[in-house]
Amino acid sequence: MMAAFQESTADTVTIVAGLESTFADELGALTVPWQGAAAPDPQLLVLNEQLAASLRLDVEALLSVDGIGVLSGSTVPVGATPVAMAYAGHQFGGYAPILGDGRALLLGELVSSDGQRVDLHLKGSGRTPFSRGGDGYAVVGPMLREYLVSEAMNALGVPTTRALSVVATGRDVRRNGAEPGAVLARIASSHLRVGTFEFAARQGEVLQPLTDYAIARHYPELTELPATGTHNRYLKFLEAVVEAQASLVARWMLIGFVHGVMNTDNTTISGETIDYGPCAFLDAFDPAAVFSSIDSGGRYAFGNQPAVLKWNLARFAETLLPLIDSTPDDAISAASAVLDTFDERYEGHYAAGMAAKLGLAHPIVDPALVDDLLTLLAEHGADWTGSFRALADELRGNSAPLDGLVPRDHIASWLQRWHDALAEHGRGAAETASAMDRVNPLYIPRNHRLDAALRAATDGDLAPFEKLLEVVTHPFDRRDEWADYTEAAPQSFSETFQTFCGT
Repeated sequence: MMAAFQESTADTVTIVAGLESTFADELGALTVPWQGAAAPDPQLLVLNEQLAASLRLDVEALLSVDGIGVLSGSTVPVGATPVAMAYAGHQFGGYAPILGDGRALLLGELVSSDGQRVDLHLKGSGRTPFSRGGDGYAVVGPMLREYLVSEAMNALGVPTTRALSVVATGRDVRRNGAEPGAVLARIASSHLRVGTFEFAARQGEVLQPLTDYAIARHYPELTELPATGTHNRYLKFLEAVVEAQASLVARWMLIGFVHGVMNTDNTTISGETIDYGPCAFLDAFDPAAVFSSIDSGGRYAFGNQPAVLKWNLARFAETLLPLIDSTPDDAISAASAVLDTFDERYEGHYAAGMAAKLGLAHPIVDPALVDDLLTLLAEHGADWTGSFRALADELRGNSAPLDGLVPRDHIASWLQRWHDALAEHGRGAAETASAMDRVNPLYIPRNHRLDAALRAATDGDLAPFEKLLEVVTHPFDRRDEWADYTEAAPQSFSETFQTFCGT
């Protein structure tokens, strides 16, 4: 049975004061009012107090019984009307006309201390009309995974949803046997996705209001543009989303992040990373790396991510054609011209990022220098994160870390070319090494560390998770006591490691 819709006690209002619902109010056709399931014994596992404060939330209230009730989805704040959001999507290339929040709820919107409107969203809060036969629940391990990895991504400077809390519900959920249930509360600039537009485009009249809402919320500078003509706001909106996503996927590639499930319903309009189900980080550099248990064909392999993102954006462009131009051929031509800029945009972001990773002060780097380094790393299965820190150590006169990754006789020629490129910029070795350390992380959520922490947390021991969270949210600053967290996974672990969607 679905949980009955009910209001909370009056005390709850202070927990989420200022909660608004502009999306549900303006675009009710894309929502269904709903409430989360009751939680038998809710227990707060982790709360992001710093994030809560930035959202002007009362931390003490969140720690109260009522606060934990709100974060579990079982208590509705006074004045709020939670909704399940409708969307469609292409999943592994196949179109699904109705997906929607099958285990999630949008509680409403908050305005942060810097004036930004954000969504407060629950994941794992029970069945909705979009559950498609699922139970609507989530379990502790995957929710803590999303919490930790999204916070690590934020610390790395990657646009991402943020994690506010994870609450254990006290309900066993059937996955690999009985596992402890949990609800994640996350924050996002919005939960508008390519899939939202795919759904709206087939509903007809709601498409333009949705697009105008998305423009006003995410790209307000476009609202002054005309609705028709060569440079209308809808074409510029497409261009803005293409730019945001080209920048985002370049950042993924630079840090060795594998999203794992790049369906169109996981591609945001804001340009934020969303949904950390079967995600992972590279250990040994391998463009063909796949970690997701369901990606048997390698569609979402590490090296495929830019091309997949461009494909997803083409699906987005298709939804906007009626708004871009009333003449279909002209609309297609204009949208195609924008999509054709994706490769140049991505390559520009990637080249600038790689120049910084290699210590080159100029944001342009010789493509052959990068390509030859990647070939060496792939041939020797070198650790992606460790390699760039080892190059900085090389500049400081410490050759041991790099020698442990790639034989000296194999990389010597490349190192000379790199030193020649560095010499053109006139910076000293120590200054260059320090600049590299500011952009190349030392600590990431390494798969074996995260896997062990989540297993322990599932068994009731949160200490390894809390320690790993502390480490990965300080990714650039070396601490001797954290030396173990820089080590790549044992080969035996990497050969068998898989990630799962967490449903």
